[in-house]
Amino acid sequence: MERMNWKTGLCIVLLAGMTLAACKQSEEKVAAESKPLTEETANGIFPYKRLSTYGFFEGEMKALDPTGQVTLYKPASSLFTDYAFKSRFVSIPAGQKAQITESNIEFPVGSILIKNFYYHSDFRNPEGERRIIETRLLIREENGWQAYPYLWNDEQSEAILKVVGAETEVKFIDHAGKDQVINYIVPNKNQCKSCHNQSEVLAPIGVKIQHLNNDLNYGTVTQNQLSHWTSLNFLEGFKGAEFYPSMINYEDKNQALEDRAMAYLDINCAHCHSAGGPASTSGLFLTFDQTDLLKIGINKTPVAAGKGAGSFTFDIVPGKPDESIVTHRIKSTEVGVAMPELGRTTVHQEGVELIRAWIMGMK
Repeated sequence: MERMNWKTGLCIVLLAGMTLAACKQSEEKVAAESKPLTEETANGIFPYKRLSTYGFFEGEMKALDPTGQVTLYKPASSLFTDYAFKSRFVSIPAGQKAQITESNIEFPVGSILIKNFYYHSDFRNPEGERRIIETRLLIREENGWQAYPYLWNDEQSEAILKVVGAETEVKFIDHAGKDQVINYIVPNKNQCKSCHNQSEVLAPIGVKIQHLNNDLNYGTVTQNQLSHWTSLNFLEGFKGAEFYPSMINYEDKNQALEDRAMAYLDINCAHCHSAGGPASTSGLFLTFDQTDLLKIGINKTPVAAGKGAGSFTFDIVPGKPDESIVTHRIKSTEVGVAMPELGRTTVHQEGVELIRAWIMGMK
């Protein structure tokens, strides 16, 4: 047998070492991804590549049937996203609790907000076939909240991390029985901060106190959401529903028109148009409890709307919705005009009609 020279032997040793190191890294990654979600394991291992790794759902993934690790939640009003339906869950690390402060809910490290976007094939049959498009996660890491978008596969068996975003065609039959086609856009990771931005820090939108201080049907019980969280022992500081503000659902036509309009503006616009939002310099503050008529936009000239203002002068002209910039922008899909700037490629006709009716009724 020919004797192996020292160079060949060295190469074999190095290759063996590299193989062992790679195997060890792979084993460590698998071990990390199999650990339960606790505050101790939350840092340094997120995000997972596959949504299934988190263990949020049991059985078939597409059923979105939550495990005991996560709890359903639903804000009083929902942000419009091209007519997509949404289901939301929250996961709090074992042994940890969220805290109610004077005006907010603070979540511990390792908390995860889970938001699924889907379409029924036929809106008239909500129990029929549906297609899940994406799941967005907000994860409270050591350095603050981080956003991670996951795109579902065609088989509806898995969702894969897609930090660069994506576009996909969605077809459905609407409530009127008409065929619809939408070019649905999954935002990239950086775009998430465009809306989830409070004082230049990424922050949740739909888990504010006023959004959750209302009843929700959990299947076996209907209970105030914040009371329910308290009963599950992952929220503390809740004194009772009567001590906190509460928003309504803008889709509820039994509510006062003005309350519905302000709820619509709050959930769709106030994440930017508020004191800590990216549009704070506009002077247009559209939170549900805003009472200053000028800050709402009545007879107010825009600070710097550019082409977004069109040929109009005031944000809101009482009694004249078709001469108001607010109406002009929410019924547009043109880049540089449309508001909100991200999150939709279609016009929310019902929302436009709500705001038009509200402005029309102003004196």
